[in-house]
Amino acid sequence: MKNIKAYLTQLLEQIQNRNPGEPEFLQAVKEVLDSLQPVLTARPEFIEEGILDRLVEPERQIIFRVPWVNDQGQVRVNRGYRIQFSSAIGPFKGGLRFHPSVNIGILKFLAFEQIFKNSLTSLPMGGGKGGSDFDPKGKSDAEVMRFCQSFMTELSRHVGANTDVPAGDIGVGGREIGFLYGQYKRLRNEFTGVLTGKNLNWGGSLIRPEATGYGAVYFAQEMLATRGDALEGKRCVISGSGNVAQFTAEKLLDLGATPVSFSDSDGTVYDAKGVTREKLEFVKTLKNIKRGRIVEYAEKFGAEYRAHATPWAIPGECAFPSATQNEIDEDDARTLISNNCRVISEGANMPCTPEAVDVFLEAGALYGPGKAANAGGVATSGLEMSQNSMRISWGREEVDSRLREIMINIHRNCSQTAETYGAPGNYVLGANIAGFLKVAEAMRDQGVV
Repeated sequence: MKNIKAYLTQLLEQIQNRNPGEPEFLQAVKEVLDSLQPVLTARPEFIEEGILDRLVEPERQIIFRVPWVNDQGQVRVNRGYRIQFSSAIGPFKGGLRFHPSVNIGILKFLAFEQIFKNSLTSLPMGGGKGGSDFDPKGKSDAEVMRFCQSFMTELSRHVGANTDVPAGDIGVGGREIGFLYGQYKRLRNEFTGVLTGKNLNWGGSLIRPEATGYGAVYFAQEMLATRGDALEGKRCVISGSGNVAQFTAEKLLDLGATPVSFSDSDGTVYDAKGVTREKLEFVKTLKNIKRGRIVEYAEKFGAEYRAHATPWAIPGECAFPSATQNEIDEDDARTLISNNCRVISEGANMPCTPEAVDVFLEAGALYGPGKAANAGGVATSGLEMSQNSMRISWGREEVDSRLREIMINIHRNCSQTAETYGAPGNYVLGANIAGFLKVAEAMRDQGVV
């Protein structure tokens, strides 16, 4: 058997050579590989059978042209992607992101993370991700519709209820899902659960819009419970102001905590008095309907606005990064710890740099990595898939109860796995190993494919 450390070093070098110019993907892979040394020592067959060599390579990468016509009659062309990374435990499952920053490296990192996140939910879903460098911001509904129809015209060849089930992500909300689904139905002549995040009137699930934010709060609640503590009375710093941030704030209010911030790409609002339900409703209208900027919150409620700034200098006991990848660096992490922040629950995907994660772990903070803490969104997507398959619709309380139970089980699994492998309280190691083991065993069962 190979020396474990030498094998992992050699594998990482091979991945770097194969995937140049993809720093986010390499960051995600390195984090997982760094966590797996103890399990590979105990289970050398995973190396001997090439499980990791196969797992780090996507099953399929699809890149396509997306031509569309704007309201002025001009042809525009964007690039579309779908990364189908692993179907070992179920059909590919993961969101679509429409944003100018989208490229194949970012989508590969997201799809790779999705493998382990989906595994942790215990639901039968593989890992995938997709999207386009199209920017829906500032586009009319008609332009977004034409783009979505062109995008789905190609994507429809590669997805299906038992093959690959996309969902929403940054830039893809209810409007976009509707346009995408309508085109899929038109092309395939079938009404099926090929997308999640659908409108309630035609196959969507209650609690799906809330699920990622709610789940991140439930995970924080479980982490605090290990120290005999709770969210009640805690001041909570939130980044972002979209779906995840909004429903993180909503569930924090339900549990007696006080959200004090929102942000967008222009800056941050700090509401020292705390976000109330009335203020939260304003944010939902501002962002979901008016598609405005968060500075309007400060103007309406007299809160402090910090232009071109992130929220991480704002004092609070808990932090919920809910915007985008690598938004918290080492300096931000040290600032949070110096401000007595002891709970970090990731609503976004990989929002903390490796150096920031090290700061949190060294400080003994309760740090919930995204593949565990924000798994509530895809878990509820899985519940939507189940409801679609059975042609039924569960009530709000039932879906929320199932979501909370899934998050409790994810926390328990991560916690127990970390303890089993000699790192109690390290949710990064626990999540990576627990997620990996289920997928690896499935790959062994299915042979070399």
